[in-house]
Amino acid sequence: MKVERLAIPDVLLLTPPRYGDARGFFSETYNARRYAEAGIDQPFVQDNHSLSARRGVLRGLHCQVAPNVQGKLVRVIKGAIWDVAVDIRHGSPTYGQHVAAELSAENWSQLWIPGGFLHGFCTLTQDVEVIYKVTGDYDRAAERGVIWNDPDLAIPWPVAPEEVQLSEKDTQLPRLAECDVWFRA
Repeated sequence: MKVERLAIPDVLLLTPPRYGDARGFFSETYNARRYAEAGIDQPFVQDNHSLSARRGVLRGLHCQVAPNVQGKLVRVIKGAIWDVAVDIRHGSPTYGQHVAAELSAENWSQLWIPGGFLHGFCTLTQDVEVIYKVTGDYDRAAERGVIWNDPDLAIPWPVAPEEVQLSEKDTQLPRLAECDVWFRA
């Protein structure tokens, strides 16, 4: 498995090998021992699967706070996304900074986003399916979020603002500067 540390070293880009022949391919997309060797040793408690029908669907920026903080291991099984992690751990040298990677069914890469980060993605194609493992149970009371176009974060989303499609909930999120301290480094 290829493991790459991004500009924020706690966020990892992982690419499991695929073994193909005339029938198709086989890939071990998760192995607890191998992922622990890469530094991901928290147990996963839930798998999530989303479908976004159109290019420009933007989901995020979201996180969960204690007692159900979530680390996420994100991968795409159909289409492509631009996946973003924002460090919101007060006291971190990378607080307020983001990293991003293109994840697609073609490149087979996965993004590990630990707790203490906002997560969001934008679809680059139509009919995108994303599967992600999480380390904490879903907890509506622990949900938090920041508006996708917060000027202080200056995330260069790869679609024009008029193309962005948000849920009603995501249109109401605050800027990071308006939020309480949710995590400390």
